[in-house]
Amino acid sequence: RYFLVGSNPAETKYRVLKIDRTEPKDLVIIDDKHVYTQQEVRELLGRLDLGNRTKMGQKGSSGLSRAVSAFGIVGFVRFLEGYYIVLITKRRKMADIGGHAIYKIEDTNMIYIPNDSVRVSHPDEARYLRIFQNVDLSSNFYFSYSYDLSHSLQYNLTVLRMPLETLKTETTQTRQESFDIFEDEGLSTQGGSGVFGICSKPYEKYVWNAKLLEAVRTAVHRDWLLYIIHGFCGQSKLLIYGRPIYVTLIARRSSKFAGTRFLKRGANCEGDVANEVETEQILYDASVMSFSAGSYSSYVQVRGSVPLYWSQDISTMMPKPPITLDQADPYAHVAALHFDQMLQRFGSPIIILNLVKEREKRKHERILSEELVAAVTYLNQFLPPEHAIIYIPWDMAKYTKSKLCNVLDRLNVIAESVVKKTGFFVNRPDSYCSILRPDEKWNELGGCVVSTGRLQTGVLRTNCVDCLDRTNTAQFMVGKCALAYQLYSLGLIDKPNLQFDTDAVRLFEELYEDHGDTLSLQYGGSQLVHRVKTYRKIAPWTQHSKDIMQTLSRYYSNAFSDADRQDSINLFLGVFKPAEGKPHLWELPTDFYLHHKNTLSLSQARQSYTYWWTTGVLKHLPLPFDEVTCAENRRKLTVKKFHKYEEEIDIHNEFFRPYELSSFDETFCLAMTNSTRDFMPKNVGIDPSPFTVRKPDETGKSVLGNKNNREETVLQRKTAASAPPPPSEEAVSSSSEDDSGTDKEDEGAVSQRSTPVKVTDTGDNTKITENVVQSTKDVYGVNLSDIPSEDDLAIYARFVQLGQSQHKQDKGSQQFCSKHLLDKVINLIPISSFSQDNIYEVQPPRADRKSIEIFHAHIQAGRGNMQLLGRDDFLMYREYIRNRYM
Repeated sequence: RYFLVGSNPAETKYRVLKIDRTEPKDLVIIDDKHVYTQQEVRELLGRLDLGNRTKMGQKGSSGLSRAVSAFGIVGFVRFLEGYYIVLITKRRKMADIGGHAIYKIEDTNMIYIPNDSVRVSHPDEARYLRIFQNVDLSSNFYFSYSYDLSHSLQYNLTVLRMPLETLKTETTQTRQESFDIFEDEGLSTQGGSGVFGICSKPYEKYVWNAKLLEAVRTAVHRDWLLYIIHGFCGQSKLLIYGRPIYVTLIARRSSKFAGTRFLKRGANCEGDVANEVETEQILYDASVMSFSAGSYSSYVQVRGSVPLYWSQDISTMMPKPPITLDQADPYAHVAALHFDQMLQRFGSPIIILNLVKEREKRKHERILSEELVAAVTYLNQFLPPEHAIIYIPWDMAKYTKSKLCNVLDRLNVIAESVVKKTGFFVNRPDSYCSILRPDEKWNELGGCVVSTGRLQTGVLRTNCVDCLDRTNTAQFMVGKCALAYQLYSLGLIDKPNLQFDTDAVRLFEELYEDHGDTLSLQYGGSQLVHRVKTYRKIAPWTQHSKDIMQTLSRYYSNAFSDADRQDSINLFLGVFKPAEGKPHLWELPTDFYLHHKNTLSLSQARQSYTYWWTTGVLKHLPLPFDEVTCAENRRKLTVKKFHKYEEEIDIHNEFFRPYELSSFDETFCLAMTNSTRDFMPKNVGIDPSPFTVRKPDETGKSVLGNKNNREETVLQRKTAASAPPPPSEEAVSSSSEDDSGTDKEDEGAVSQRSTPVKVTDTGDNTKITENVVQSTKDVYGVNLSDIPSEDDLAIYARFVQLGQSQHKQDKGSQQFCSKHLLDKVINLIPISSFSQDNIYEVQPPRADRKSIEIFHAHIQAGRGNMQLLGRDDFLMYREYIRNRYM
């Protein structure tokens, strides 16, 4: 047998899983559902060790040996022989959300379960094992023990804030659940010592090991089930005058209809599209990490292939194979299924930003636009007008080549309109200053305003042909616009505007570049070819050669390695299951039948061509159906009541881990990308605000040590509030650009920035003064009196003298000063326990009698003289022992 011993982080509670190794092809797992203490587990393992020795007298040959130490179970898989168990052996912390750590899988280990004595070998087993291991689990797979990565932050916190009466009515006697996503953030009951913990089912579309856990999901306790996602996770620290703000980017890649670039296009019969990725940007104040007390904000957007039956024939070995529509779909059946999923998860409005080419000499990408317009027009006939799907076509490639407009300025206009329609999520109500002096754009913001904050309703769905380069730039611009609103909602900036070439936007741009490169490698086989700098026309000339190399790398990957990667993904996700008597995976001419289930069997239930949405979805719009409190959604939740002293709900111990030796570097993420260290210039006198506009080539790394250019790098102190708006179309010119996005003229690069930055001169200073200096009525809402009163002036004089060395003066001068100057001053009473507390003198506070007794008892206890415990002490200790060990 194999024995899996799992523990909580504090190693005070354990569970044991027994795996039978005598079955050659079946998986037999025994979970006794008992929670062991550390002493009980040691005794159990000791008895097993003693009972499995060959002879009782042999001490050297142990009957129980440790095979591997791991951080979690990915799942169990079987090909043609017995089962394998996949274990996570190395992990790395990538992000932290409210004290919940998110880890990246660094290494895994596959262990064959059956004994060699019962193993029935098969000649093709090794080949299947090799194909399965082609899916590199150490490449962009993420998990968390206590946070549900398959759902958005809005969903997780909405579930957490469910009404307490609803939770009390839930039945929890059927299954004894524990250790859950929000147990440490539990909901306190009224007047009692109980705390409710809520657990929601993961959203299986974004779970990549669902099939691997299918064999054990009902047999083991849910503590053993660890759900992993595939995509991207990155976190950076934005320091605003020392205040830490964490900017997190999480991308969840769909496990439905997953695959590589030319082999997976369009949608399948169930409405799942290729290269579907949900990107969520989370912003929160890291100085308060609790979900209930902290300030959290998020914004979600989606990318995905055009939801039609279409493909590209790669047998021609062309860089751009022709696009063909495989099936006629006059009633937009596939698009209806896809948008129905989105209405359930995101609510309305669904906004489609279509970036494919509209005008072409040879009809290529335009085929998709025409079909998509027809599908959206048909589906909108049956939706209420206020919840209709919004379609925005914009030929990004044409505008990139145009000399009359700036691509990013146009995208910024689109982004503003999109964010105003969908809104964003924030878990706190609007600040008082926003209510008192609201910004013009803030009043136009959409979404749903609730008592606890704001909810995002609807989502932006961006697509081009590949959903890689153009899509990533468009998503960055929308994310940048949403980031400004998020910062404004948390009270960090005074206007919801962010300019290019500020430390905050540079940090955010770097996150999005990493995000785009990672997703592009997963789907296209190379990093991004066109980046944000490419469309801003400020990319260095060396970038053009890199773009060419990335294009060649993508072409090579698509031509030679994509087929093997597709086979690996199909096997890993359980789309193909090996079996005796069936053709092998490598013998199949196509995997079309694996992903389109209607080709093998006809579905009995036919969806209506007119009422194409799920029942109940329209009733709750614009709110997403998945987040509404109803009987169907409550069935997805598991509720358990905890005692308030249980350590599972102690977020302090979970995060700081006082029971083990930890380091500041890991606990406080000191190695994280930092706006001050990595982006802010090191020049003396530079404004430390991350919202000050810098030179485009000026970063912390480039300016560091460059003393000769310090005078040249003095910039205007333009913040996000005072910087001028982006230039108009007529004022901006663009250099011509070919299909690869490279610049023809270096002279056009400077004029193509969305936010021009100039070296300070007299004229600019005058303009800045006019923008910055405002009346007190405009800034504070009140007019200050012209002349302060005599009492106020006397208090101010006293305040000035506090920092001076008054003890050096003689008594006469002090008496004179106090008699003539300070006779009308209100006596200042110290608010602390220190009656005298300055740089020259400190008067310690007097301790009361009870404090002195406690201190003396503490000293005596250190010498071994213990005092008798009182009744309250006994009751508290008895409660602690009962909750921890019984």
